[in-house]
Amino acid sequence: MPANKTGPAPKKKKGRRGRLVAVAVVLLLVAGIAFGAFWGVNTVRASLPQTTGSLKLAGLTDPVDVRRDAHGIPQIYADTDEDLFRAQGYVQAQDRFWEMDVRRHMTAGRLSEMFGKDQVDTDAFLRTLGWHRVAQQEYDTKLSPATKKYLQAYSAGVNAYLKDHEGAALSLEYAALDFQNDYKPEKWTPVDSIAWLKAMAWDLRGNMQDEIDRSLMTSRFSQQQIAELYPAYPYQRSKPIVSGGAVNPVTKEFDPKRSGTGNASNGTPAGAAHGLQSGLSALSTSLDKIPALLGPNGNGIGSNSWVVSGAHTTTGKPLLANDPHLAPQMPSLWYQMGLHCRTTGPKCTYDVAGYTFSGMPGVIIGHNQDVSWGMTNLGADVTDLYLEKVATDGYLYDGRRRPFVTRKETIKVAGGPSREITVRATNNGPIVSDRDGELATVGKRAPVGNAAPDRGDGYALSLRWTALDPGTSMDAVFELNRAKDWTSFRKAAADFEVPSQNLIYADTKGNIGYQAPGRIPVRGKGDGTLPAPGWDPDYRWTGVIPQSALPWEYNPARGYIVTANQAVVDEKKYPYLLTKDWGYGARSQRINDLIESKTKDGGKVSTDDMQSFQQDNSSQIARILTPYLTKVNISDPYVREAQQLLDGWDFTQEPDSAAAAYFNGVWRNLLKLAFGNKMPKELRVKGQCLTVRPAEDSGPVDDLAKFVRECGERAPDMAQPDGGDRWYEVVRAILDDPTNAWWKTEDLPGHPGDKNRDQLLAHAMKDARYELTSKLGKNIDNWTWGRLHQMVLKNQTLGTEGPGFLQGLFNRGPWNVGGGEAAVNATGWNASGGYGVTWVPSMRMVVNLADLDKSRWINLTGASGHAYDAHYYDQTDKWAKGELLPWSFGEAAVKKSTKDTLTLTP
Repeated sequence: MPANKTGPAPKKKKGRRGRLVAVAVVLLLVAGIAFGAFWGVNTVRASLPQTTGSLKLAGLTDPVDVRRDAHGIPQIYADTDEDLFRAQGYVQAQDRFWEMDVRRHMTAGRLSEMFGKDQVDTDAFLRTLGWHRVAQQEYDTKLSPATKKYLQAYSAGVNAYLKDHEGAALSLEYAALDFQNDYKPEKWTPVDSIAWLKAMAWDLRGNMQDEIDRSLMTSRFSQQQIAELYPAYPYQRSKPIVSGGAVNPVTKEFDPKRSGTGNASNGTPAGAAHGLQSGLSALSTSLDKIPALLGPNGNGIGSNSWVVSGAHTTTGKPLLANDPHLAPQMPSLWYQMGLHCRTTGPKCTYDVAGYTFSGMPGVIIGHNQDVSWGMTNLGADVTDLYLEKVATDGYLYDGRRRPFVTRKETIKVAGGPSREITVRATNNGPIVSDRDGELATVGKRAPVGNAAPDRGDGYALSLRWTALDPGTSMDAVFELNRAKDWTSFRKAAADFEVPSQNLIYADTKGNIGYQAPGRIPVRGKGDGTLPAPGWDPDYRWTGVIPQSALPWEYNPARGYIVTANQAVVDEKKYPYLLTKDWGYGARSQRINDLIESKTKDGGKVSTDDMQSFQQDNSSQIARILTPYLTKVNISDPYVREAQQLLDGWDFTQEPDSAAAAYFNGVWRNLLKLAFGNKMPKELRVKGQCLTVRPAEDSGPVDDLAKFVRECGERAPDMAQPDGGDRWYEVVRAILDDPTNAWWKTEDLPGHPGDKNRDQLLAHAMKDARYELTSKLGKNIDNWTWGRLHQMVLKNQTLGTEGPGFLQGLFNRGPWNVGGGEAAVNATGWNASGGYGVTWVPSMRMVVNLADLDKSRWINLTGASGHAYDAHYYDQTDKWAKGELLPWSFGEAAVKKSTKDTLTLTP
């Protein structure tokens, strides 16, 4: 399929009118065929925001100006904090209310109210977790009066917009929804904003999927084999974020210059997680149904951020870059915005710009007049699954039966009767196994050792998660926005409890820094890699790591800091367990290498260099594996022709590269042969069926009738092996062992398998040749990585589950893109599921602390969430080419870039 080459919408009104006429024709045709009615031009235009002139906004104390540039990015100017956030709520509702409305229903477990009975199971699981309940508790008991005031002002702004808009005037999606039910949005509340942080924390929850996957692997693999598939972090090859330092054992404070050792992690409970295949598979299926707002969690949501001090930059002040890697979706999760007090003082304290979340006040990532900050996922292990021995009247803990904590939840269903569920919880957390019939039988055959209670009807599964305790992360957002220096930045970070993020820092005075924040548990026994016995008090959490003990750096001697989901600190030098499941450092080390190569011998890094680093398409696994592939003797000239593409290849994955296409095809097929076909069905792609040896049979099988037919059960973007940098380490460890057992494939009667590395590599190259021929054609001169590796932007509701014609109205793409899994330009793809893009750099920014108006930014889509607005995806083509937009911040620069001005009046 050819790439979508559509550029940004024409700026002239004549062009816009022409496009609306074309849209109207399409809608008339579609509606005439499907419904005997039609959506006209007015339906399409009804929801497009007013961006010029003036509007009344009740509750304002003074007029507020909303200035938009050529890409519709708003900069808001006000005289009080409350006016600023009231206007932010109004403007975000103008552009993105459908997205906001769907998100709040998801976080509250109320999707069924909008979309009907198909969402009941998802709602039931989300009600069991209770995100909205915890958000309410935060609002009631944890947040500061100022934060509550800002949340109330923001909500009032959203509700002022809702008062004057309904149905198609809110968004085209509501016009489509009218065909199904008579849904009407209710008023926005502060808790709706807070609950979004719970969804963000869920998608960034750490290693829960790895915990499930390791347990599922026990049906096919030994503990030694599982350990080989989860190798230790390569500290000597991939530098951790903080290269030194230790915690003072007396004060419990981390000192980046202190030396010391001692990791306090404990072992995994022997046998506690074996035999849980049916239950954990069902749990994994339930998790797949929860909308992943940020991206697939299977190989860990990643991001890049780094900061270079002025000693190594052409500007003489720090340069800071960030690009979070999230699911490609329409619209982008991010919303660019500036929030400016005309005069900063006691009544109005903000002058900040950056990336916001629609539905939440403040700026999440960006800069103010003094400091800039970026985020990547720290990946701390903040969830644990517990086996619970349950009966109808309670659960077993410390030798005694304890009563459940229960509550009733009513799920309203559009077009059908309401459903009622009972949520049960133990002292470890909610019982997630109650949400699935198969999970009810969890642990019936689990060999959990002699110390386990009587098996009876089996065990349930509960979830312990830091985000289910009320916290102060909403306070931290506003504190970050107001931070003036390193001290106030660290104070803000201390309140950023969930999700746990790597925070990088730079200021206009020339300082750089890093802080690891978050509420990270301290375990009694266990290391969080496998489910723990809930009846044993020794496996309870005993507290959290003190904030003062979390790693940090300030103006390190090397002059730069890189965070890209690698290990934060060497576990041998740090006494607390952060996680056992880091990213393996392919991206972070490449960024380190790029900076070092640029700064050696006194070289300087420019803003252009920072932008170029973000576009680096180099493949680490190609650099490792290609020398072995080119040496394999291939006799088939058809396959040999493809093999020759790798000769002299520089390992970069440009969108027009045939070599990159072929290499990634070989990588995918290598993983399938060596590992994927050996996985239990619960980890293989749903619908992909194999004839396999029975799991309990390890001897020779010479009769095909003794084999069984098993079909995969996992969503394509969550299947294993996913091909990420953990698999780089797995393959690296066996490359020089040509007879390693992983290279050997199953002997089927009449079909002998591969016996060694070179046979399997030859097999993978042959399979890749034929697979790419089927996808790209016989002529390898026409092969390109971009044609294979395409990004499609999908509306996350009607664009994925709606009728085909609706998907066509709301989705955009495809785009042929370069980059790849674990490249700095991280256009991720799942090697088991296919070559399509599953996550992307969802935005990119480079902040210039010497002159903030010379900073640059880009969003994946555009400012608008309205399908036929000129700014629906007017940044995407530039994003795909690696371009960045100028980022105006100062009032003079903003005035110069302003195209439309809307005045909101009291």
